[in-house]
Amino acid sequence: MEFVDYYKTLGIAKEASEKEIKAAYRKFARKYHPDLNPNNKEAEKKFKEINEANEVLSDPEKRKKYDEFGKDWQHADEIKKARSQQSSRSNTQQGYEEFTGDFSDFFESMYGNSGNRGRQTKFRGQDLNAELHLTLRDVYKAQKQTLTVNGKNIRLSFPAGIEHGQVIKISGYGAQGVNGGPNGDLYIAFSITNDTKFKREGSNLFTTIDVDLYTALLGGEVLIDTFDGQVKLKIIAGTQPGTKVKLKGKGFPIYKKENEFGDLFVTYQVKLPTTLSDEEKELFTQLQKIRENGSK
Repeated sequence: MEFVDYYKTLGIAKEASEKEIKAAYRKFARKYHPDLNPNNKEAEKKFKEINEANEVLSDPEKRKKYDEFGKDWQHADEIKKARSQQSSRSNTQQGYEEFTGDFSDFFESMYGNSGNRGRQTKFRGQDLNAELHLTLRDVYKAQKQTLTVNGKNIRLSFPAGIEHGQVIKISGYGAQGVNGGPNGDLYIAFSITNDTKFKREGSNLFTTIDVDLYTALLGGEVLIDTFDGQVKLKIIAGTQPGTKVKLKGKGFPIYKKENEFGDLFVTYQVKLPTTLSDEEKELFTQLQKIRENGSK
């Protein structure tokens, strides 16, 4: 297997923190996401590469093995065991020779065609990656999806509140292990299209509604859309353009927290009439005079 420098793939230093790894992954995921680069094979390849790099470097245990064993990191446990056995045998003989070659050669010397024909090393299966395209309305509720992986249909359930670009690991659903080794894992990246008028930030939603001039001045009620239906909202007299109100619990589901929701933030946009009748003009003129006289 050819060595891939995951740190170089994400454009970070080997000493990068978890926060720096997460930030780099999100930046490149947005840049090379298939939705933003349709029919671009190079971008699709880069997207897969950064997902693979993130899967390893964002997992402390995997990262430690990768830093120590490089391209053979997936077989770290087997390497350590084999190296220990070789050291034990070498110490029982005259002299001691330390193994300094490639770990792949080390495997061959221990479990290949020389000396241990009856033994077979168990290898963990390869991790697999898949992408699932959903809409924002889809992930407002828990989802049940059937995915086809390696020719097999897998029925999976996902909690509500999944975010765009989020990656979920399904243990044991990757490629089959070798010689009785454990299966790899399946990593599912979610591509979520916003098909609504709401803007989403985490579990909070944002929207703008029009309020006519008279309601803004005198007060009243308006019927507004939320994600799960309509609610009646009271407008206070003298409401200014750009006024923002919060509807608690009317936002998006909080991931893995059943029956808990974020908030909905509503911004009022006061609409001025574009045409006025003669009578309306006269009334506004009178109001203007009253206003001016009152300020004197």
